[in-house]
Amino acid sequence: MSQPNGNQGTVLIVEDDRNTAALVAAYLEREGFATVVVHDGGQAILVAGDCNPVFVILDVMLPNVDGWEICRALRKASDVPVLMLTAREEEVDRVAGLAMGADDYVVKPFSPRELVERVKAILRRSRPVSPAASAVLSFAGLVLDPEKHRVTRDGKPVTLTTWEYKLLHALMDSPGKAFSREELLNQCYQNSEAVIERVIDVHIGKLRQKIEDDPSRPRYILTVRGHGYCFSDE
Repeated sequence: MSQPNGNQGTVLIVEDDRNTAALVAAYLEREGFATVVVHDGGQAILVAGDCNPVFVILDVMLPNVDGWEICRALRKASDVPVLMLTAREEEVDRVAGLAMGADDYVVKPFSPRELVERVKAILRRSRPVSPAASAVLSFAGLVLDPEKHRVTRDGKPVTLTTWEYKLLHALMDSPGKAFSREELLNQCYQNSEAVIERVIDVHIGKLRQKIEDDPSRPRYILTVRGHGYCFSDE
C-alpha cells in the first residue's frame, strides 16, 4: 500500500497485469492518492473492506473471481465509485458493466493520464452537494436527502447504486419534467458519449424495483412514451 502525497484517499486497483497495475498506481500517487493493488479477484472484496477505498478500479478478466462478480458484491455492500477496465469493446460488455452499477468503463489500451482524470471527475460528482443544493426532496413517502446522501421509502432505507441515486435525484428535483434518455445521461454522466442510451432503461428498471410497490405500474417514475421519463407531480 502506498501513502498519499495529499489527502485524496485510497484507490483500490484490482488488476492481474502487474505492469498495468503499477502504471495506474504511479499516476494516481502523483495526484495525491494512496493506492492498494490486488492481483487476484478472490481477495478484492476482503481487501476493499479492510482499506475502505474512495474509489475502485476493477479489471473484468481476473483469476478466480471475475470483475462482474466483484462489482456485484461491491454494490451490495457500498456505493463506492467503480471504474471497470476491459480488453473487450463490445457494446454488450459496456451495458453489462454500467447496469451493474459501475460508474465508468475504459477499454484497454488506455491513457493512464485520462484514466486518472476520469477518477477525479467521478469523485467530484459523488461528493456531498453544497448547502445551497441540499434541500430534502419528498413525495408520497419517498424521501431523498442530498446532504446525507440517503433515500428512504416510508421511513425505511433504500440502498441505491451511484447511478440509481443520481437518476432519482435528477428526476425528483424536477417533478413533471420529461427527460429524454440523452438528457439523463448528461445529467448523471460526464462522458456520456461512451455510454449507450439504453443503459438508462436498465437503471430505471432496477430503480423501480427498489422504490415502487408495483414496478409494472409505477407511481413515482413514469414513462414518457417516445421520449424518456419523468417523476410524478400529481
